[in-house]
Amino acid sequence: MTVDELVSKARECNATDIHLIYGLPPKFRIDGVLESIGDKPLSIQDCEIIAHNLAGSKYAEMEEIGELDLAGTYAGVRCRVHIFRQQGAPSVALRLLQDRIPKLETLGLPPAALKLPDLHKGIVLVTGETSSGKSTTLAAILDHINHHMRCHIVTLEDPIEYLYHPDLCAINQREIGKDTRSFSDGVRATLREDPNVILIGEMRDRDTIETAIIAAETGHLVFATLHTGSASDAVDRIVQVFEEGKQTQIRLQLSMVLQAVVTQQLLPRKGGGRILACEMMIVTDAIRNLIRAGNTPQIVNAIATGGAIGNQSMDQCLIRMVRNGGITREVALHYAHDKDYVKKNAV
Repeated sequence: MTVDELVSKARECNATDIHLIYGLPPKFRIDGVLESIGDKPLSIQDCEIIAHNLAGSKYAEMEEIGELDLAGTYAGVRCRVHIFRQQGAPSVALRLLQDRIPKLETLGLPPAALKLPDLHKGIVLVTGETSSGKSTTLAAILDHINHHMRCHIVTLEDPIEYLYHPDLCAINQREIGKDTRSFSDGVRATLREDPNVILIGEMRDRDTIETAIIAAETGHLVFATLHTGSASDAVDRIVQVFEEGKQTQIRLQLSMVLQAVVTQQLLPRKGGGRILACEMMIVTDAIRNLIRAGNTPQIVNAIATGGAIGNQSMDQCLIRMVRNGGITREVALHYAHDKDYVKKNAV
């Protein structure tokens, strides 16, 4: 099959990902589970041809470095592509993106998350493991801003996934490795580009985090992602990037600029498909004090008792989803942080 044929078939199957590996038949991820498509294994030649077609002029770069990230449109579907070598043959992991950026209110986010586009400054983090829908959530937030406010949005992505169509906003989308050398260089340059809103695809290193905090301190609204499983883990991850002698200062700065953390999981929906589960942390004065003092374990309790302002822990969300019939009790227990608490209350 050609790439276009594979993508077209994957879309028909409601697959989110395609995996092409030498010695195995093509595999689609459907409802979070890998399924083989046919029984004919891919040859080395099959993989080489597909990788060449996807990488084009960048194939030599992939050969030299060992991996390559890119994005493109195949069979009318926007896709994120990662090509890499393993055991002497190229493999491909291809993520299918939605044809259109979904409306923010259709994602199943907590009500408090729908107010995030109204912020004017500070840092908002969307966290979660790979394939938890972070990019889609951020795209929906930025597209809402695009259609409701008049401002300048600059995104830094690796690679560019969703393509925005400017409405009320001016939008510049910059790709790492193509339009700028790195996230840290891109964020630093962005401060000279008169932005109102900055999207950082991933806060990977100390320089990027430090520059993002400076951007928030100087009055910009910064959205970014982290691969953490909770809001408290996100705080710890940011602080621990820095040497011990600087961590107190970073906690102080972060406590002043952090506005919210949304942590996501995509879970098996009862009856088929997948459903979004979210932890929501709107940063209160009490949480700012906990961040400053380094008492991040207590953030979990602050979130759980902050329902009046829209906060909810992941476990509270799982319990609610069981009671609403969205997921089974077994799924809730599998993904719970405090299994005893969920077991007692998910009835």
